[in-house]
Amino acid sequence: MKLQTIVEYLDKIFPQELAEDWDNVGLLLGDRNQRVRKVLTCLSIDASVAREAAAEGYELIVSHHPFPFHSAKRWTSDTPEGRIMLTLLGAGIAAYSPHTTHDDAFFGINRQLAEGLGLEDVKSLVPKGVVPTREALDGLDDADARLVATESAPLGIGRIGALRTPTTLKTLFERVANMFQSDGILVVGDDEKKIKKVAIGCGAADNFIGDAAKAGADAMLVGEARFHACMEARALGLALVMPGHYATERFAMTILADRIGRKFPELQVKSSAAERDPIRFVATSRRQSR
Repeated sequence: MKLQTIVEYLDKIFPQELAEDWDNVGLLLGDRNQRVRKVLTCLSIDASVAREAAAEGYELIVSHHPFPFHSAKRWTSDTPEGRIMLTLLGAGIAAYSPHTTHDDAFFGINRQLAEGLGLEDVKSLVPKGVVPTREALDGLDDADARLVATESAPLGIGRIGALRTPTTLKTLFERVANMFQSDGILVVGDDEKKIKKVAIGCGAADNFIGDAAKAGADAMLVGEARFHACMEARALGLALVMPGHYATERFAMTILADRIGRKFPELQVKSSAAERDPIRFVATSRRQSR
């Protein structure tokens, strides 16, 4: 199969109009006419993912985050990014990144998180006027397709919806911890705060805290937030639940691998086995002694 066939599919389910102005999405490396038999998905292309793809003969990596994330003037073995790029080029591996289009797509990461929390009446937190189409459901299983087929509101940044039953912040963050099988979660807000309406922003979406508060959210699930953003949330009366950047996005790359495989059964598609969260939660001796 030609790379261009896969690119056209990904561009369809992840509309380019959803990309943030600063982002770098789409096909970032590769010849559109090259043949692809094996596809690897991951959150970020690091040295371990590049080695895995090269060793196992993958011709395409679909990584959520763009590689490179920042622009570069040269590609040499003098830098970690240069060594990764040389590995990809040497093995003939193409790279595609959906990034913010994946965050906010019809069945993108923020929608998946909203469904995981059981939110109802889900809408975009910041609409961008992108109208969802049936084509955006291509490659989903029947249950997921039915789940979102009735959504007609314009797509945009993030999601917001209501819990079926109001709960406390403590119950909410424990639910999130269970969802991600997490040993530790950062939280802003009082444990007994009543939560009904929840905003969603995967990854580093703390710049939408003001939008969440304005939309009437009681809490926001966000991957990570800067200190001053946490201060802003507290001042606005918005609780934050922060299980980590990796946690709120990595799971979706396994879902995407399955989706690509459903669409193109002739391809071998898997999610990276080598990728790991660079951040670890450590239980210190001080914590253990309490």
